Amino acid sequence: MTSSIPAEGTRTAEGTAPVRRVRSARGTTPQAVLLDMDGTLVDTEGFWWAAEVSVFAEFGHTLNEEQRQVVVGGPMSRSAAYLIASTGADIALPELTTRLNTRFEELVDGNVPLMPGARRLLTELAAHDVPTALVSASHRRIIDRVLRSLGPESFQFTVAGDEIPRTKPHPDPYLHAAAALGADPRRCAVVEDTLTGVTAAEAAGCAVVAVPSVAPIEPAPGRHLVRSLTEVDLPLLRSVVERLR
Repeated sequence: MTSSIPAEGTRTAEGTAPVRRVRSARGTTPQAVLLDMDGTLVDTEGFWWAAEVSVFAEFGHTLNEEQRQVVVGGPMSRSAAYLIASTGADIALPELTTRLNTRFEELVDGNVPLMPGARRLLTELAAHDVPTALVSASHRRIIDRVLRSLGPESFQFTVAGDEIPRTKPHPDPYLHAAAALGADPRRCAVVEDTLTGVTAAEAAGCAVVAVPSVAPIEPAPGRHLVRSLTEVDLPLLRSVVERLR
């Protein structure tokens, strides 16, 4: 892919892309690497659950582990709607999503811990001029906050869950990101930590490396499971794409 990249922070119809000119990836494998955010690159799943527990406690409801397994890795709208339905809390969906995002920001307080191996992987991909995208079900306000820790220069494209009509587990976010990078989804490698994200990536036709965080992910054809992001490097990503092809 050869294209001009908008200035850092420039908002386009496709998302936000930082300043970085990349070498053409056409003909190489993978053509692009598409990465999930929460639980994959940053250790935030616990913060999200703490935010949900805290907000619902204000309405007199105690959340349990069974509910956590349902909401982990899901888009904000789906998770919030499920929690309203399962608890009977008297709150509208838009208000709840705003409260959850605000509480999450209060809890992380600008300090977002990276998962082991995340910085090394991003550095390796950049060193080899592999186009990368951050593909998250979190809202734009959250992505922009987390990018302060990850480094916006690490990604040529980012897409948030509130920027497209359908987010994970639909394939749309990954198809959208691949198109933005000029890559064939079948020649893209995706790194995900939840079944919701894995389902989206596989539906898009991408090769998937799954790094389970909170909930287990079962083996499946075309899906490579690892215990930690420290096991993920460019040779591994190349191999999973080649095996899928």
